[in-house]
Formats: sequence, structure tokens, C-alpha cells
Amino acid sequence: MAGVSGNGTGTARAIVAPRSVTAPEAVRDMAAVAARDMTAAEAAARDFLRALGVTLDGDGRADTPRRMAQAYAELLTPQPFEFTTFPNDAGYDELVLVRDIPIASLCEHHMLPFIGRAHVGYLPGDRLVGLSKLARLVERYARGPQVQERLTKEIAEWLNARLRPRGVGVVVEAEHLCMTVRGARATDARTTTSALLGDLQTDSRVRAEFLSLVHPSRVNLYRSTP
Repeated sequence: MAGVSGNGTGTARAIVAPRSVTAPEAVRDMAAVAARDMTAAEAAARDFLRALGVTLDGDGRADTPRRMAQAYAELLTPQPFEFTTFPNDAGYDELVLVRDIPIASLCEHHMLPFIGRAHVGYLPGDRLVGLSKLARLVERYARGPQVQERLTKEIAEWLNARLRPRGVGVVVEAEHLCMTVRGARATDARTTTSALLGDLQTDSRVRAEFLSLVHPSRVNLYRSTP
């Protein structure tokens, strides 16, 4: 039976001898932090609001440009992390899935947030990954201007390249404020994207199991035919 984390079931015995993998992206992430100019960002936020007719008088708005700059800096700055893996000494060969990882990113077209959940799973090979690192991986690629399709693919491809499992599956479900609070104003509309690699792409049985674990209530929709 597959191991599941996040409103799911399944446990595995402790694995020793961790190994950390330092990704090249970490260097770029730290460089991005060093390049930030928060003074200029605050001034630009003040000019932006005033250009749109927003007055900044009074205690309630006087500090708004600084808070606005800090909020966008947080959403636009990736957080470096160490990708820790462990030897698969137990020979675990079923799916590992972490469901319902919170995700918040910025639509690169309107710079408005899209918010939702990511479900990340893999079929282990020689090594396992610390489960919290899957959440860190999602956060790392969510930070910055994004589109949901690219975000989903980047998470899957990064995990596949660093862990080298037998298969990877990523599903992202999100509400895009650029579509729900402006423009079409499609309230409650959600977008779902998926990326499947390795056995999860080529083996219909494994693919159906992964999708049924992502959404147990929809199991009949994913049941493969003989």
C-alpha cells in the first residue's frame, strides 16, 4: 500500500544516514535576496499608489508603501533549502505522496496571487526524500512571477532530476485572483494542472493509483480500464 502524508495514512520505518543535495538554484536565490533594494521598492510603491489616485494621508495608510514592498518581496523571493535524501534500505517500492501542500504564488501577467494546494508524489528508487523537503520544493518554485503550468512542471522536473525516482507526479489546484476579482470575475473558479514523469506517465495502473490518492472521493473517475 502506498505511503501517504497529509490527511492520509501510511508510515515507514526510520531511515538513517541522510544526504544533503545543494542545488545550483540556491546560489541564485541568495543572489536575488542580496540584489533587493527595499528603499527603492518602497518609493516605487508610494509612486504607484499615488499615480492611481490613492491618498496616503492618515495613520492607516502612511506605512502602506513599506508594507506593500515587503509583501511583494516575500512573494517574489525564493527560499533556499537543503534537499535531504536517505537510502531506501527497506526497499520501499510503492507510492509516496504528500497531499494538500499550501501554495501561494504571483501570476506573472497581472502580479496578483494565485492560491491553492499542491500534491506531490513519487515512486522511490534507491533513495527517499525527507517529506518536509517536498513542501519546501513547492514553496521554492512558488516564490516569484509564475504561471501555474510552468510551476507544476518545474516542481516535477526538479524532483525527478535530484532524486532520480522511478516516477514523479505533481498536481496543483489553485484559484487565480486575476480571474476571480477582476476581468471575468469567475468567482470560485479553480485551475488544475498536472505533471507526470516516468512510471506515473507510462504505467496506467500507477497513474490511476496516484490520482485516486490525490482525490480519494473521485476514485471512480481515475479507475483504468483493462
